[in-house]
This record gives sequence, structure tokens and C-alpha cells, in this order.
Amino acid sequence: MSRRRIGFWYRFAAVLCKPPLVVLFKRDWRGMENIPADGGFITAVNHNSHLDPFLYAHYQYNTGRVPRFLAKHGLFRKGFVGAAMRGTGQIPVYRESTNALSAFRAAIDAVERGECVAFYPEGTLTRDPELWPMTGKTGVARVALQTRCPVIPVGQWGATDVLAPYAKKPHFFPRKTHHVLAGEPVDLSRFYDKEMTPDLLKEATEVIMGEITQLVAQLRGEPAPQKRYDPREARLEQRRKAQARRGSSQSGSSEESK
Repeated sequence: MSRRRIGFWYRFAAVLCKPPLVVLFKRDWRGMENIPADGGFITAVNHNSHLDPFLYAHYQYNTGRVPRFLAKHGLFRKGFVGAAMRGTGQIPVYRESTNALSAFRAAIDAVERGECVAFYPEGTLTRDPELWPMTGKTGVARVALQTRCPVIPVGQWGATDVLAPYAKKPHFFPRKTHHVLAGEPVDLSRFYDKEMTPDLLKEATEVIMGEITQLVAQLRGEPAPQKRYDPREARLEQRRKAQARRGSSQSGSSEESK
């Protein structure tokens, strides 16, 4: 199968979601010509607002190739949400799998069926203080190298003007602009026919994140930082500083007791 029909559930979701998005956001959408017309592929997208999955889904829906997002498999089990997740063809991820490749088996199968699988490689909202894309997780590289499908990098910007990360109250007015730019496929050919070691997957992921970051830089009209924000390094630095403060406090207390 070269591509899958959009289907009732996705069209139903579009009927519900598109009108308010059209009213609330102006659109600066570019790069649709880089979305493949047929065959399975991956889009790798940055994430900086709880609103941007809806906005990005709207963008890609308009290309005729709807995205199948990865989601925890528990969401597929019960009730209306489960029915909607199954009906729209979203992809369950079994994170408790002991085999990393098996955890993404459904995504691999979807690509091989001719689907578009949408990855947020960062795995969560960016923690970068300036909202640049941060380091990515290797799932997107794992699926890309296993299937050798096109990987389309996508940068988006503007949703944070309405709803900043972890903000509780949106600010819809004055009307904001949502910017999207899809790039040409990422060249990962140098990673083919090699053992998928952790280091190789990290390197391939960094190549993908670099392409996404350059697209975001174009949308923002400013250069990206030279070093990508790494939440693990940030946590280690916070712990180091906390330990240093505790050590300094304990040293001060010892001096006072003399």
C-alpha cells in the first residue's frame, strides 16, 4: 500500500478542530512540497507548546498526508478517547518493552504500510530557556534506519505566543501567526548498513535535530545557539550546584561551632 486514506475519524476530528484554529491563528506555512505524495515516511518536528500538535496536524492534514502520532498504548484501551485514537490511526508505543526496537514496532509497521509517522524527537516540550529544540531521543533514528524511509524535518514557531510551555492561560488575542517550514529529506545514508549502536543512533539523531533547528532558526530570523540544550546535563549541573551549596553550608556551620 503506497498510502492510506484519511478515513472517517480523521475527517471528523478535522471538522471539530480546524474551524477554531483557522479563526484563532494566521498561517505562514511553507515547505509542503517536501511532504512525499506517496509511500511511508517520517516527519520529525520540534515541540514548544501544548498547542503545536494540533496546529502541526492541521498543517499536514492540508497536504493530504495525515500524520500518525506516537502515543502511550494505554490511551487506546477504553472509551471515546481510545476509539478516537484507534479510529484516527494513531500509533501505540509499548515503552515497557525490554527490546528497544520492539517498542517502536508499530511505528515501523506503519511506515512500511505507507503511512506518515510523526515524531517529536525531544520526547516532551523543550526545556531550553529560549525555546530552541533541545537534544533528541533516539527512537526517530531507530525507526528511520530500520525502514530507510524519508525523514522530513519540520520546524514550527508561534504557538508559544498563545500558550507558553507549562502556562495555564492562553492569550489568543491579538491574533497570532503559526509558522511551519518543512525541509528536504535528511540524508542518513552514511548510517545505513552499520550496527545500530547507541553512539550511532545518537549521531543520527543529532543530524536530524540539527536540520530541525536550522528550520526553526529560519522561522525565528535569528541564529540558533551553538550548543543544544541537554536536560540531562542541566540536571547534573543542578545537582552539582546543590551539593556545592550543601558543602559550603556544612563548612560554615562547622566553623561557627569552633
